[in-house]
Amino acid sequence: MVVVASGQNVTEVQPQLDVIVKCPGTGVIVTGIAPPESGFDFYSRYFSPKFGINEDPVCGSAHCGLVPYWSKKLGKCDFKAYQASARGGVLDVHLDEQKQRVFLRGKVVTVMEGFVLV
Repeated sequence: MVVVASGQNVTEVQPQLDVIVKCPGTGVIVTGIAPPESGFDFYSRYFSPKFGINEDPVCGSAHCGLVPYWSKKLGKCDFKAYQASARGGVLDVHLDEQKQRVFLRGKVVTVMEGFVLV
């Protein structure tokens, strides 16, 4: 995770995917505090070229790491986050400190259902 000075810095990032692909781990999260007038708490972007995802449009799993970080920084447990990819996306997230869980909240659309037989 790379923390930059501001949400504007997050939007301005021009990733060097050939360098990111050599980094350990699954990818690189870039995050920064949102501008006060934005209505968001923080901005983020997630790059994972190693797995064929140059930039994830809206990455719920990245926010499972971001929310505990921002909770400590901002002293709160409920966040409105903006993922500043080309498509962009808004996340309503909650940290349950007792259960050590991050909850992604909001409307969903089922695009596929299935079963796995073992």
